[in-house]
Amino acid sequence: MADDLTISTPAGPRSLLDEDTTCASSAAELKEDKSALASQHNLEESALSEKEAGRPAPTHSEPTFPDGGWRAWLVVFGAMCNAFSTFGYVNSWGVFQAHYQSTLLKDSSPSNIAWIGSIQYALIFFPGLIVGRLFDLGYFRSVLFASSALLVASTFLVAQCKEYWHFLLCQGIATGMACGGIFGPTSTVVAHWFKRRRGIAMAFVAVGSSLGGTILPIAAKNLIPAVGLSWTMRIIGFILLVALGCSNLTLRRRFPPTNVPGGLLNLRAFKSAPYTIYCLSTLVTFLGLYTILTYVSVSALELGISPSLSFYLLAVANGSSFFGRLSAGLLADLYGPANIMIIFTTIAGVMTYAWPFALSKGSLIAVVVIYGFSSGAYVSLLSNPLMELGATDDLGRRIGMAMSILSFGALAGPPISGAISTASGGFKVVGYYAGSMVIVGVIMICITRQLVLRRVLGKF
Repeated sequence: MADDLTISTPAGPRSLLDEDTTCASSAAELKEDKSALASQHNLEESALSEKEAGRPAPTHSEPTFPDGGWRAWLVVFGAMCNAFSTFGYVNSWGVFQAHYQSTLLKDSSPSNIAWIGSIQYALIFFPGLIVGRLFDLGYFRSVLFASSALLVASTFLVAQCKEYWHFLLCQGIATGMACGGIFGPTSTVVAHWFKRRRGIAMAFVAVGSSLGGTILPIAAKNLIPAVGLSWTMRIIGFILLVALGCSNLTLRRRFPPTNVPGGLLNLRAFKSAPYTIYCLSTLVTFLGLYTILTYVSVSALELGISPSLSFYLLAVANGSSFFGRLSAGLLADLYGPANIMIIFTTIAGVMTYAWPFALSKGSLIAVVVIYGFSSGAYVSLLSNPLMELGATDDLGRRIGMAMSILSFGALAGPPISGAISTASGGFKVVGYYAGSMVIVGVIMICITRQLVLRRVLGKF
């Protein structure tokens, strides 16, 4: 019977049982191949879908994040000190604008004086392109230390300034460049430590800006009449020295440096419509966002409000932004940063429209409080959508490109508002202009959100 179960082949006798086993094995291999092809096809479709949505394709080596722990929160503290020293200091410009218009630079137009503050605002963002790329390559601590030294030195030098070009060079260009080198990599460092709780982490960072924007204007307002501008700037310089010393000691990157191909610019990122439109939205929004912070003290003086209260309005706006930044961070983790930005920034645009029509002390304070709350939410979440529109290894460069783009809006916005005020003889047309820029920026964020989610409801 055994002979009946064998057949002859050129290779010799072969069992029919072996034949069946070979066929079964081949069928199993074919099935596995088909399964592998199907899995690969599904992965490619998933990657294509993510690419079309403007998000990075999934990888098998997705990085992990602590999202807490003493070291991570120590990084947040250092980032808060950075925000205090950069945005907090620059957001105090309104006090100096009003002081210079009435004293040292009274022969210069408000628009020309506003250029000093606008250069500060713009240069916080503009160096982001270079600083972000250097961060990706591993040059973080050296850039942070050098920029910190420049900011403290330029602040001390403002104490010696007498002419317009002195202030433009020291308080505008040098201060702005230093702030850009300090703040540029700050959000990227935080993104190395937080993912799921990134919103609240960035909110705490932005709280540093609110504290600086509240403490420093009040300090300047009270110190200038008591000790003069020179010693006021020296005292502020010492405050910045302490804050930046803390940040230099506590900030540390977590992921190793990466040299992603593309050099200084990653122009391929602009092939993503969501990324491109979001970058443009920040530029447009900043054409109007800082108008109230720059001119609210001046407009209050023109209404006949006492100088003591008008100087405090800037501190009130920055103080209320504390609560806006914190609440926005909490809500962003639950509902998505872009969703929260759309709501809060719309309110900021409406308040910008309303600002010139607030003709009494009470109504002006109400507008300033609501505006500070809502605009603070926008600034605190500014980088968060960018973190979701690409891979972690290119984060510094991608955020840096966006910051460089929006810097042109921060640079041109306040001087344009000042020129409009001079030409129209008031701030009503300024409110129309600045408010419209903010609302157009909101519409562009809505477009970005729709391109990513492709539906009305969703978290982004």
